[in-house]
Amino acid sequence: MSTLWNVLPYVVIVLFLSGTAWRYRYDRFGWTTRSSELYESRLLNIASPMFHYGILFVLAGHLVGLFIPDSWTSDLGISDHAYHLLSLCTGTAAGLLTVAGIVLLIYRRRTTGAVFRATTANDKLMYLVLLAAIVLGMWAKVGHAGGEGYDYRATIAPWARGIFTLRPDGARMDGVPATYQIHILVGLALLALVPFTRLVHMLSAPVQYLFRPYLVYRSREPRQLAARAARRGWERAE
Repeated sequence: MSTLWNVLPYVVIVLFLSGTAWRYRYDRFGWTTRSSELYESRLLNIASPMFHYGILFVLAGHLVGLFIPDSWTSDLGISDHAYHLLSLCTGTAAGLLTVAGIVLLIYRRRTTGAVFRATTANDKLMYLVLLAAIVLGMWAKVGHAGGEGYDYRATIAPWARGIFTLRPDGARMDGVPATYQIHILVGLALLALVPFTRLVHMLSAPVQYLFRPYLVYRSREPRQLAARAARRGWERAE
């Protein structure tokens, strides 16, 4: 099994990078969420923020848990027990928020005729794998919540960091509980699917919108508007 954990991550990375390059090269106009807001917006305005905020917290938790060594948290005075409780509570809350958002999105897609007709087999597979990854992660976490919990920072985290240093230690995964292993496998499958689904839009988040000047709309007389010279950038509000 150690060979699987040494090889599989790189297969997924190759699929992710090559799939993203292919999608950008040959399906640039399909690089979109295919928004269905025009068909229904009431449920979307509730479910979409729930899902997006939830998944951001889930990703942040994974980054902290996998890529910040336990020695760093110990130096900050955070005990293993406190870290376990914090990880359990925040991770479960973020997972529940994400699952609730996904369930509402699926309900909306199934009960709104126009949205359902626009749903592809690709979308259904994406929802299935995404929901499975989140639920399995919570199952693994809650299933080992007793005592100090399972210390994944001693096994899974070093293996994950080794992938990026080109020295993965698959032997560390041999004793990992099956629920965690299944969660990781489904998570890798989700990562491989990203370039071929609507999830690819996360790679083109409009970050530049955070730094551009505000757009200010004012009503003006036609003559004043014509006489005013156009200017770029920030402008004092009158």
